[in-house]
Amino acid sequence: MAAQRTQTLVLIGHGMVGHRLLEALAERGALVDPEVPDGPGWRVTVLAEEDVPAYDRVHLSSVFTGTAPDQLGLSTPEFLAGHGIDLRLGDPAEHLDTAARTVTTTSGTVVPYDALVLATGSYPFVPPIPGADATGCFTYRTLYDVDALTSYAERARTGVVVGGGLLGLEAAGALRTLGLTTHVVEFAPRLMPLQVDDGGAAALRATIESMGVAVHTGVGAAEVETDTEGRACLLRLSDGRRLPADVVVFSAGVRPRDRLAREAGLAVGDRGGVAVDERCRTTDPYVYAIGECAQTSDGRVYGLVAPGYRMAEAVADQLAGAGATVFTGADTSTRLKLLGADVASFGDPFADGRDGGPRTTEIVFSDGREGVYKKLLLGPEGQLLGGILVGDAAAYGSLVPHAGRRLPGPPEAFLLPAGAAGAEPPGAGALPDDAVVCSCHNVTKGAVAGAIAEHGLTDIGGVKRCTKAGTGCGGCVNTLQAVLDAAGVRRRKGLCEHFPELSRPELYELVRTEHIRSYTELAERYGSGGAGCTVCKPVVANVLGTLAPELGLGHVLDGEQAALQDSNDLFLANLQKDGTYSVVPRVPGGEITAEQLIALGEVARDHGLYSKITGGQWIDLFGARKEELPAVWRRLIAAGFESGQAYGKSLRTVKSCVGSRFCRFGQGDSVRLAIDLELRYRGLRAPHKIKGGVSGCLRECAEARGKDIGVIATAGGWNLYVCGNGGTDPRHADLLASDLSAAELFALIDRFLMYYVRTGERLERTSAWLERIGGGTGHLREVLIEDSLGICAELEAQMDRHVAAYRDEWRAVLDDPAALARFEPHVAGVEFLEPGRGRAALLADGTEAALFRDGDGEVYAVGNRDPFSGADVIANGIMGSRDGVPVVASPLHKQEFDLRTGVCLDDPAVSLPVLPVPGPSLPARP
Repeated sequence: MAAQRTQTLVLIGHGMVGHRLLEALAERGALVDPEVPDGPGWRVTVLAEEDVPAYDRVHLSSVFTGTAPDQLGLSTPEFLAGHGIDLRLGDPAEHLDTAARTVTTTSGTVVPYDALVLATGSYPFVPPIPGADATGCFTYRTLYDVDALTSYAERARTGVVVGGGLLGLEAAGALRTLGLTTHVVEFAPRLMPLQVDDGGAAALRATIESMGVAVHTGVGAAEVETDTEGRACLLRLSDGRRLPADVVVFSAGVRPRDRLAREAGLAVGDRGGVAVDERCRTTDPYVYAIGECAQTSDGRVYGLVAPGYRMAEAVADQLAGAGATVFTGADTSTRLKLLGADVASFGDPFADGRDGGPRTTEIVFSDGREGVYKKLLLGPEGQLLGGILVGDAAAYGSLVPHAGRRLPGPPEAFLLPAGAAGAEPPGAGALPDDAVVCSCHNVTKGAVAGAIAEHGLTDIGGVKRCTKAGTGCGGCVNTLQAVLDAAGVRRRKGLCEHFPELSRPELYELVRTEHIRSYTELAERYGSGGAGCTVCKPVVANVLGTLAPELGLGHVLDGEQAALQDSNDLFLANLQKDGTYSVVPRVPGGEITAEQLIALGEVARDHGLYSKITGGQWIDLFGARKEELPAVWRRLIAAGFESGQAYGKSLRTVKSCVGSRFCRFGQGDSVRLAIDLELRYRGLRAPHKIKGGVSGCLRECAEARGKDIGVIATAGGWNLYVCGNGGTDPRHADLLASDLSAAELFALIDRFLMYYVRTGERLERTSAWLERIGGGTGHLREVLIEDSLGICAELEAQMDRHVAAYRDEWRAVLDDPAALARFEPHVAGVEFLEPGRGRAALLADGTEAALFRDGDGEVYAVGNRDPFSGADVIANGIMGSRDGVPVVASPLHKQEFDLRTGVCLDDPAVSLPVLPVPGPSLPARP
């Protein structure tokens, strides 16, 4: 139906799919040229119900966390004007006359058409229960819904979401972000019943409940009860229970908006949806339907955006005259992050061989401790039929292109945790060129590889710009990187853009041998420019901290060093997800007095802290605000405690059993040795955290062989094991030496730790380090026992200098008024800002801002609330630069924000509000 002359196309609806149709027509040159108004092509009139142009509904929930609504926009005035598109906002179609080929809008305007496309989407289903229309009841589909819900929630305390599917869990995340105690009610026996099975739902539920969201499955909503003013106050469930509910959000599914088609006499499906053929034509040849309002030729109504885009392209082909693209069904693969949990499904995750279907084989990996569940379904010929990933969806991008094909490697390679034996899935070279790597935009591997070759692309950003791959759900980004790697695009070996050619060991050697005493000096001599970043600044801070005795440096928060520290090291405590901190005093070897236990209890009680015994035999106190930390430390120090440095990449605990003091099997005093080890190596900063364990006999009650340093008593002395760890990829430590005396043991551990500190990469555990350096424990014996490099005495002397220079970091802050000032909740004025370091501030209108001053004196002001977590922590993030742009990284999950615009560079749909820079005097904390 190519327009050989100027013809009129009416598009009813301007959502994501409707706008994609406009883009596809423009890409095909099918729209009229505004400069030639009577030339060939389609002149488009868009009738939109909302009063704003198309926006990204997929990221609608980001508005709750600070993204400005206009940042979700998909259309621009330039695009519309450049293609002669007449967009009529807030005047939706009311009546369709297919005989006269006209549309009448709610304002009474009659618009004629030569072709018409219905892109009316869907509407939320609200169960017909008493009180569903009460004040405080909402649906969640539009920007208007978000605005109304946000305003109402300011005076609410509890919220209930009716529906535990994709949109329901997004809505629950929104309520939680708004600060409401949140419940989810799902009629099915499990969450997300259309996407995950029982195992996946159990893992998802555990993760969600761990975040404080109550989940109720297998029960429905029966009535919204109201107070005397007609406001929602309770939700009665079908089993009789009643939940407090100041806010009720209905997210129990959607229904196709097919009223116009029904009233016009067009065919609709039995369960709704405008019936269309494989070219998305309705029973009237001049009318098409796309997106959630259409029932496609395979009898389905698709609720995801990717199939809607495919329908839009099929219609664009028809209108442009090519007519090659058809829509007979679509991949419904999806990957989302719901309430902090990665969830993905692809293919047919429920294929089970029943009803004559192919016989299937399930391959399952489950780790209940980590909330991880992964399942692959294989057909009789080994072809991948589908899968479910919960808690860890990193393999999603690698698996989706293989759907319907045999996997190029063992299924276990795609399921096991990264680093586990056998967890090495084949690379992009195993994918055929016709494999779809981005299902959102139907982009193949061949298209990506072709764009890399044609345009000389070198990074993910370039691939996104040229192909649109990776700009939808983002689940294919790892696969896109693999295609870049397969094309021979070289990755930088260095830390980051600021030190592109230097690894951590190389930086360490430069600082050590050239006596470099600051980040500024190192960057000027060996950097590539820029203000640093969340990668290189903490690494240099770590190196300077390790070498402080050699360089004559003091406390880690002295001078410029403070601007390098991540939030944990900056405040000498562990940042938690709500923006508060945990305090972990050192309890060497797990030995503690009754008086110290009482003191810990009193501190926890008086400051309202949650207390937890750690796996390393320490006691962790959670929930302290930044400004409370010095007061907590004072009381702990008075009771004989010091910093446990659980916040740093340093020695954590040395766990022990009771050993020969009490145990009838004990062959050595494991408690005394654990205390001595912990006190000798406390404060040592390393590439990653270090843990130790000492067992008094071979029964191994302290689990020493699961530690970086493991010591086990024998009849002849002590056996030393190294490079073990627990976690997602547990590894037993290897025996390095046997039957050592205490003096021999300490000397060998000195050498081992300092050799690791010198040669380890950034965030590299000792287990991974041992694998990388090659030679295993044989190499370590050569270097550390046989002294093949001639450095053993040097390593021991360096450790002695560290031990002599140790000072408790908590006490050092309490003794330093300048350091203490950083713990004030708000800065008194911009003149007190340190270059490269943020501070929270109260503006005149009561808004809490995050203020930053760069090295040139420029001051930036953005909102202090992290849009991803809802915690007020942005001021505590590391300031730096990315591609020349001044940025701050969230201290929680390291997303970077442009300080000039507030836009998140890792997810442009999310942003911080940009605020006016205040004057020198700021209001005090109320």
